[in-house]
Amino acid sequence: MTIPNRSAGLLLHITSLPSRFGIGDLGPEAYRFADLLKEAGQKYWQILPLNPTESGYGNSPYSSHSAFAGNPLLISPELLVEEGLLRKEDLENAPDFAEDRVEFEKVADFKLQIWHKVFANFSKEADHALQHEYHAFQHKHQAWLTDFTHFAAFKKRFENRSWVEWPHEIKNRDKHSIKELAAEMEEEIAFEEFLQFLFYRQWEALTKYCHQRNITFFGDMPFYVSHDSADVWAHPAYFKLDADGNPTGVSGVPPDFFSETGQLWGTPVFNWGELAKHGYDWWINRIDHNLRLFGLLRLDHFRAFSAYWEVPASEDTAMNGAWEPSPGSAILHHVQQKHPNLPIIAEDLGEIDEPVRDLMQLFDLPGMLVLLFAFVSDEKAFESSYMPHNHIPKSVVYTGTHDNSTTVAWYQEANEGDKESLSKYTFQELSDKNVHEVMLRLALASIANLAVLPVQDVLGLGKEATMNKPSTANGNWQWRLKKGQFTETHARKLMELTKLYGRV
Repeated sequence: MTIPNRSAGLLLHITSLPSRFGIGDLGPEAYRFADLLKEAGQKYWQILPLNPTESGYGNSPYSSHSAFAGNPLLISPELLVEEGLLRKEDLENAPDFAEDRVEFEKVADFKLQIWHKVFANFSKEADHALQHEYHAFQHKHQAWLTDFTHFAAFKKRFENRSWVEWPHEIKNRDKHSIKELAAEMEEEIAFEEFLQFLFYRQWEALTKYCHQRNITFFGDMPFYVSHDSADVWAHPAYFKLDADGNPTGVSGVPPDFFSETGQLWGTPVFNWGELAKHGYDWWINRIDHNLRLFGLLRLDHFRAFSAYWEVPASEDTAMNGAWEPSPGSAILHHVQQKHPNLPIIAEDLGEIDEPVRDLMQLFDLPGMLVLLFAFVSDEKAFESSYMPHNHIPKSVVYTGTHDNSTTVAWYQEANEGDKESLSKYTFQELSDKNVHEVMLRLALASIANLAVLPVQDVLGLGKEATMNKPSTANGNWQWRLKKGQFTETHARKLMELTKLYGRV
């Protein structure tokens, strides 16, 4: 895959956009941000997964009850008012939301009320053209839509319990029982389907707007899916489960420098033998679905396409797991037949072995370089692939990612040796006032074909703007831009830098 030479982009998830409704959405501020990206000379807008989030999983976009559905919380009420599906008065009594944080439960309560009003209006008054769009959407997404909408509606009927606790016939997908329950819950299922229609309709409109401005969405896809998901309920044979539907093997990573016991993620691992019998259809459909949403796709935890760490479900830590082979090569070969250019980035951070490198080379996939990992007070630091003098063109360079501190926060918490390492390398006197600008220049000056900058680093924000702290359960995914915080002045300054380093 070839990244256009010397291009640049910004990292900002949709939820982090400003909005008067408590969460960034696909409405006016998304279009405004696209305009600022163009003004700043940026070609890519990188985001996190768009799937539904759940409070039980800390609202992480990497833990969802569907690998295909969109997050209804991202639907813009303002666009629905413009289209006549909502009245302006319906939004006048919106709660007061925090400006700089997503209050997920408060947002969900408010938006659910709004969506029911929209659904009622659509059912009564929708014009012929909109109904035609709706039927076209149903046809286009039928491969996953029925399973997901049944799952979402049934889950509410069964008091939000996991699908393994549902009545036996529904849990085990008895066709007659599902048909009976679906007929009884016809309106609830239609409501879930309608929300997906609204989400994808607004997403496609925003994507079209960005394409007109030569801006490409750079998406993200997790490797695993949640056990309590439409995907596992609909395809239990594709996962390692016992007779009751519970996982026998779960995901994680082994002990390393950062954790003595490893990380136990707990999602079910795949039954590759069963998937192989069906030509890896679910996996291929999933990647194809994402490649139709985004012009460029990051495969998270790419090393699991080579081998993955499987832990017995009875374990409390990830220590007693084992590396198991993964058919990533076979899956990517299938995907490449549909998408010959294979516009995929491999998330290759952490401990990566030679077989992973070989797989990346086989499919010509760029990897990631994170500058925050480069500057450490180690006598062999100059050998690190993250150091700018060791960068390679076929890669994507970042100051940091959504899983790192902001550059300013990193500097404030770094030891003196790490600070000195960066200062000597850049021949700069550094402080928490200028370190982000120095890092931005290093990223943009890199020979890596694509440089992606988190908006937090463009603005020089501190610890308060950290998006996610790995291995912590609470307080993540909440950061938001305040209205007017990222301005035309910032965009013009970024354009100057992007031009200076030949990325426009």
